[in-house]
Amino acid sequence: MAYIGNQPAPVNVGSDSITDGSIVNADINSSAAIAISKLDGVTATNTELNILDGVTSTTAELNILDGVTATATELNLLDGVTATTAELNYVDGVTSAIQTQLNAKIGDVVSDTTPQLGGNLDMNGQDIVTTSNANLELAPNGTGKVVVKGNDNSGKIVLNCENNSHGVTLASPPHSASATYEVALPNSLGLTNASAVVTSDANGVVSFDNGTIEESTAVTSSSNAATINLRDGNVFTHTLTENVTYTFSNPAANGRASAFILKVTQDSTARTITWPGSVDWASATAPTLTTTSGGVDVFAFLTVDGGTTYYGFTLGQAMG
Repeated sequence: MAYIGNQPAPVNVGSDSITDGSIVNADINSSAAIAISKLDGVTATNTELNILDGVTSTTAELNILDGVTATATELNLLDGVTATTAELNYVDGVTSAIQTQLNAKIGDVVSDTTPQLGGNLDMNGQDIVTTSNANLELAPNGTGKVVVKGNDNSGKIVLNCENNSHGVTLASPPHSASATYEVALPNSLGLTNASAVVTSDANGVVSFDNGTIEESTAVTSSSNAATINLRDGNVFTHTLTENVTYTFSNPAANGRASAFILKVTQDSTARTITWPGSVDWASATAPTLTTTSGGVDVFAFLTVDGGTTYYGFTLGQAMG
């Protein structure tokens, strides 16, 4: 501003001369060095105030911190935490140390006397072991059985040696055999070398210690028909009560031998037998049964082609 005459000297303005709103930003030179201490009641330093530089939080967001008493050290514990809100909410409601709670759950498993699986137990390559020479027992309830299931292969049980370097495998027949039967162990063994029930040499030749004893299987007829099932044994007896037609079933496969003996006891009324058409008798002539009441005839049969042909032999007649 131009002045007429001398320019007035600067006059200091006291705070009582400044009315509210009378000084605006434009009245303050950008180079003015106004000390923070001039702001009444403000105790923050320039450095502390500069921390807020770039803060975009709203008042509501800043008010979330209202009442926070954590120290800087405590807040720094969160440094590097990448968990989401959902992940942090997993611990919502936790009232004690998680490890303590886990230990309690493990204790529950140990003390539970009737635990039940919620799914299949994956051994993950591990073993089930016992301590102090304790037995490992499987105890099905009632008529339940211990079942070794097959998968891509038949079910198998392997009995290893003490070093687990050799073993004997018990395997189920393949699915194609359609085989379902039971193998029962004997009630007792001989007094000599009782553990050697069956032995074989390096050539696979099987031997039985002190010979063999076999039970005979009684055959009955119904509606003039009777079946001799070769899976039931090798010795059969039949006391006739009617004229009968025999059927032979379940011989060994072609290339393997099946042989059996049949003892026939005649009825008080002379009965007749019709043999399977696959039986080949000497001179193509079937024997004539003894007709005497209680008379005994004994026959033997052999097949090596899966039952296509049975060779029949008369071992004795009228022997009763």
